[in-house]
Amino acid sequence: MSTNIEGKVVVITGASSGLGEATARLLSEQGATVVLGARRADRLKVLADELTWRGGKALAVATDVADRAQVQGLVDAAVQGYGRVDVIINNAGLMPLAPLESLRIDEWDRMIDVNLKGTLYGIAAALPYMKEQKSGHIINVSSVYGHKLGPHATVYCATKHAVRALSEGLRQEVKPYNIRTTVISPGAVATELLEHISEKEIQAETRDFVSQIAIPADSFARMVAFAISQPDEVDVNEILFRPTAQPV
Repeated sequence: MSTNIEGKVVVITGASSGLGEATARLLSEQGATVVLGARRADRLKVLADELTWRGGKALAVATDVADRAQVQGLVDAAVQGYGRVDVIINNAGLMPLAPLESLRIDEWDRMIDVNLKGTLYGIAAALPYMKEQKSGHIINVSSVYGHKLGPHATVYCATKHAVRALSEGLRQEVKPYNIRTTVISPGAVATELLEHISEKEIQAETRDFVSQIAIPADSFARMVAFAISQPDEVDVNEILFRPTAQPV
């Protein structure tokens, strides 16, 4: 068990499935207290109950990251329940791929609200507590698409490039407060992300590609655990990983 994970209070958004759920499981196994946020309260409660039954400490808080007050409430619940917040993982995200000419403006708005503003709201909620503590770790989730551009992914790529930019700016600004920052960019990982694609032909093509090479969500969880488990004087700022078989 990693001594730099055990006992830490970790807030995770998008925790009801996929990357967030896998990360909650792994960190709980390694002794962290996990505070879980997602919109699907029923699934969140089942996960929290399971982790508690296994001997861990877990709290479920229904949270839509597009609502700043709800994100603040999630982080406040962690501090009220456990006295501090050591790590926040801004993981919630959407990927409704479509060409710009389809003018799916509602989807653009939702990606900006969840992928970008949701990350900013997580930072805004946790940062004052971490400044006061003079410690903390903010982990933001970008994507391989935060490093490259792909067809039909223009707005998604824009949000994930933005997450990388704000993560680097945050890193530079929080040095006086002993706060660590990490941005993690996964490649093709098996999650429910493809369910958000409303254009059926693009969804089918993407699902076919991903199904051939995708690695499980716990691959992401291990990256998170690696970053957190480093000694406090080590700041792992960026992780980009793909399936070995992924060419782009």
